[in-house]
Amino acid sequence: MSEPVEPLDVNSRCGFVALIGAPNVGKSTLVNALVGSKVTIVSRKVQTTRALIRGIVVEGRSQIILVDTPGIFAPKRRLDRAMVKTAWSGAHDADLVCVLLDARAGIDEQAEAIFDNLQNVARPKLLVLNKIDLVPREKLLGLAQRANEKLAFERTFMISALSGDGVDDLRRVLAEKVPPGPFHYPEDQMSDAPLRHLAAEITREKIFRKLHQELPYQSTVETDTWTERKDGSVKIEQTIFVERESQRKIVLGAGGATIRAIGADARREISEILEQKVHLFLFVKVREGWENDPERYREMGLEFPKE
Repeated sequence: MSEPVEPLDVNSRCGFVALIGAPNVGKSTLVNALVGSKVTIVSRKVQTTRALIRGIVVEGRSQIILVDTPGIFAPKRRLDRAMVKTAWSGAHDADLVCVLLDARAGIDEQAEAIFDNLQNVARPKLLVLNKIDLVPREKLLGLAQRANEKLAFERTFMISALSGDGVDDLRRVLAEKVPPGPFHYPEDQMSDAPLRHLAAEITREKIFRKLHQELPYQSTVETDTWTERKDGSVKIEQTIFVERESQRKIVLGAGGATIRAIGADARREISEILEQKVHLFLFVKVREGWENDPERYREMGLEFPKE
């Protein structure tokens, strides 16, 4: 006799909410405030969104999946262009778009560009004025009016993500506005895998940018530990695996100069993405034939190719 199937909650709701804004408007702080604790990172669903899922909020019978897009800015490097493209992909793929403005900065050149691009995003939009504790109320009301004249926002929220002021109201409305449907993620299957993998990929990119032809493609980086410190910084330990001792010496460089340069570049970029201080420690080890080990692929979040 088959086991009974638990009926779906017909009243449940679930959806993706993209957080759009210029760098340093407080997106990461808002994610933490909405989740209610230090964010647990969850595996992204590639077929649903190309942006990184930063947190899951369960509010009543609603599951809100927060998509933390990179800060939108004028791209100069190839990587910059990729990050901006990812941000707009996240907006187009989401069910709702939260547009964050730094109330102190107001509608500056970056905000103007974001508003212009959002004209092409056919998703319900909410305006979130952040850092309201630092701005007089009269200025906030004027800023909200100007922003709503530029773009048709369904609702406007005034919050301080740092203190939590106004965050409960935003969370409640997001829960009401995500579409009906079953939860996408069980609450017991959250992990911090994607950020660990992203950090490893950044370091790997720096290795190849620094060494070019000197190091074969058969090398990889794994994030061994990820420790949140009380001062708000994060300590990350990574191991760079190569196939031969001669390659290990190339990565280390004379007196360790090469690996120090790689670590400095990787640390800077990881810190920009996390919006927090990063302490990065790199180690280099020889591991022969790693590319034939399925476990290594699973650790990187990849499917092991059968052929």
